[in-house]
This record gives sequence, C-alpha cells and structure tokens, in this order.
Amino acid sequence: MTMSDSGGSSGRLRQDLGILPPGDIRRTLLALSSLHIKKKTLKTLFDFRFNNGELAGHSLGNLLLAALTQITGRPDLAISEAAKILEVSGQVLPVTTDNTELVAELTDGIIIKGEKNIDVRKIKPEIPISEVYLSPKGKIFSGAKKAILEADLIVLGPGDLYTSIIPNLLVSGTCQAIAGSEAKLVYICNLMTKHGETDGFTVSDFLREIRKYLGRAGKRLSVVIVNNRLKLPTSVSSWYKKYKSEPVLLDLEEIDEVKIITGSFATSGKLIRHDPSKIAKVLVSLF
Repeated sequence: MTMSDSGGSSGRLRQDLGILPPGDIRRTLLALSSLHIKKKTLKTLFDFRFNNGELAGHSLGNLLLAALTQITGRPDLAISEAAKILEVSGQVLPVTTDNTELVAELTDGIIIKGEKNIDVRKIKPEIPISEVYLSPKGKIFSGAKKAILEADLIVLGPGDLYTSIIPNLLVSGTCQAIAGSEAKLVYICNLMTKHGETDGFTVSDFLREIRKYLGRAGKRLSVVIVNNRLKLPTSVSSWYKKYKSEPVLLDLEEIDEVKIITGSFATSGKLIRHDPSKIAKVLVSLF
C-alpha cells in the first residue's frame, strides 16, 4: 500500500497526529473483509463518514485506525488489529512506515508537492509530468519486503500511475525486493487516461513509465494485461470527456519483451472499471 496520500481525512490525520495516511488502508481492508456476508453493520460503521462539525469529512474507520496506531504504537500492528476486527482474508501491508511526501516535477521545471496536489492538479494540468519522487525517500517496511520476496505472483496496477502505483516503487528497497523475488511480475494497464497525469497515454506509454521506475527489476516484467474491447455508451463517454479522460489504446507495435494478454476485461455501468472475476481468472492462469 502506498503511504503518500495527503488529501482529505487521511491528510488531516497525518498532519494532526503524525500517523500514516489511513484512507487507502481502510478501503483495502474493507474490500478484503468478509463482513459483507455477516455483521454487515460493523462493516458499514467502519466506512461511515461524518458530514458536519469538527469531524466533517472523517470516516470512522480512519479514526479507528488512528486510535489503534496510538494504542499499539506501531502502524503495522494497528492494521493487523483492524484486519482482525473486519475478518480480512489476506494481508494488508504498508510499503513503508516512514513519513514521506510525493513530489512531481513537470516538463517545464515546475515542482508540485503533495499527493493531493498531483492527484487533482490545479497547477498547469496541461503540462506533462517529467518525474515523481519521494521526499524523504523512505525505507521499505520489513513485512512488505518479506511478502514480495516470498510471493508467487506480483501484480502492479491498475490505478493512478503517478499517485497510486509508482509511489510504491519509489520507496527504497521495493524494486530491489522485486528484482530478488522469483515471482512472476505482471502489470494491469489502466482502462482510461487521467487528465493531469496520463493525457494521451497509450499502453506503451504506461509500460515505459513502469519500467523506468522499476529500474533493473523492469527486466522481470513478463506479462501485461490490456483491455482492448472498450465500447463506451454515449452517456458514459460524455461523462469521461467532461474530465478529459479517454480509453487507453493498445499500440502493440511499440511494445516488446513482454507477453500482452488482451481481452474484454471491463465492466459496464456508469463508470468503467476492471471486472474482478475476469482479471482473477487471467491471474490464476499464469501460475
């Protein structure tokens, strides 16, 4: 889990209490929780967000993670305790327990600090990002390193390229662990571009940036999963156009040294998302 979130409730708790941003951790714990089957109220409570007063914008789950961090004195133990409460299947690990800030440099030299300012760019969103880095760099959490080294399959993406995926690779020790792992390395390419981050990006552009930040570990990237049958209904297409977002096109002639798995992997609805069951079938087939 990337630990560079600086917006909303997470950003406030991070600044006020000096803890790791809990928002992404909370969402992942809830996604892996079995409480949708039983004790549904507890899961709903963990995701409840206050609407007014001094707590406006905070979710109860974020506050509980903050409390558990102060009680246990360690963010990894706080996550572990929350996972027990939510009866989580699997393991949720922070990539680092160090306090880091995401920084982006644009191609015109402008520096933007803070994940929230990069994620929803108000500063020159039409200027491409040249580079992102962490300040300070941060060191990989020992539990995350162990999980990478012992993994059978390492999956990168999908998600915002510069604010969700790459920040994990920027932490000192992450790419070294990937390079030292015997796991198959897979990248799931995004379905849509994002204004201010990946305008006009094709599959090869996403792949180029992933390889760039993987460094020597990039040689281990062997499979890229790409959706190539995306037909947007007019209403959905209009919504994405409003946010200057377009389908990511596959430019196969620009890609080499990896296996490209294509198919219809998107769900249909108000928003375009990867179909979890279809992606899971592909990943299982790689073993």
